[in-house]
Amino acid sequence: MDFRALLLAVAGTVVVASVARSADAVVVAEPDSMEYVRVCDAYGAGFFYIPGTETCLKVSGYLRFDLAGGDDVFTGGPVGADENDTWYARSRAELRFDARSETELGTLRSFADTRVQNTNGDNAESLHQAFIELGGFQIGLNDVLFGSWLGYAGSSIIQDDVIQYGSDSISSNQISYTFKGGNGFSAIIAAEQGEIFNGYDYIIDDYMPHVLAGVKLQQQWGQIGAVVGYDSVQEDVGIKARLDVSLSDAISVWVMGGYQSNYDADSFVTNQNRNWYGLWEGDWAAWGGFAFKVTEKATINGQAAYEEQGTLALALNVNYEIVPGLIIRPELNYTKFGGAREDEAVSEFGDDDAIGSIVRVQRNF
Repeated sequence: MDFRALLLAVAGTVVVASVARSADAVVVAEPDSMEYVRVCDAYGAGFFYIPGTETCLKVSGYLRFDLAGGDDVFTGGPVGADENDTWYARSRAELRFDARSETELGTLRSFADTRVQNTNGDNAESLHQAFIELGGFQIGLNDVLFGSWLGYAGSSIIQDDVIQYGSDSISSNQISYTFKGGNGFSAIIAAEQGEIFNGYDYIIDDYMPHVLAGVKLQQQWGQIGAVVGYDSVQEDVGIKARLDVSLSDAISVWVMGGYQSNYDADSFVTNQNRNWYGLWEGDWAAWGGFAFKVTEKATINGQAAYEEQGTLALALNVNYEIVPGLIIRPELNYTKFGGAREDEAVSEFGDDDAIGSIVRVQRNF
């Protein structure tokens, strides 16, 4: 072998060794495999596993804009009487966190709902809901059960609580247990702290909480149920019963009635002796409504409510889904005041009825 052949052989050996060493280096430097977020389908759409855990989380909420004009159908004066005297605008952002996991005692759930809104330039923040659930027990802050257990009056009506029924605008610290049996039957028992609402203080002042119990039956045709609450401060009782019926795939109707014990007609003026479970004016009140799905995107909703002191409230709107997740809802409202509400409206604004309108644009996610 001459010198040139020997030199080529040595050079080839060096090249082969270098390539092999580079390949080894690449293998050693290979990064760890990535852990991707996994979809959790055990609790419905939108849940995912928190990386490194078996807990499923869902983040949801909405952005909303309301524009109202005309009369204030709650009081009789012009909308925005304190500021604009003709209209008001409100923007709200709501964010919800729902975390769930399975345990030997059943599903462990924690839920939080926060709201931030601006009304005519005035910002406000609130923790609307924050509770923990396990094995039918729930503890924490949630919507008042007297309003939510049977279903909110006219859930698609914006101003559905002109005659108050215990709506979702009120939250209270509470402890509850819900039993769910077969064939759609369920029952609840709860203790609530109460809240300050519309200038009235409903918060308990002793160890005895407000107490509530309810039952309902849900079937394909609809729902029937009743709820009773005991106000431990006023030592009064409130009762409501409700029936929902689906007449067809496009039409549903509902009716609800309420009764409270020892109603004090002077309580509207004095801000005293208000029953936590009887927020309407009079011994009794009634609500009813309908939903008519006209097209896949448009639904007409209507509601009527009347309280024993003589106030009548009517509402009609169209809920139109522009694209999935985005709705526009124009609504027309009318109130004919009676009793102490009529006296206040006439003395303050010179009229015993009110016509108002509101338009809502909402993006759900």
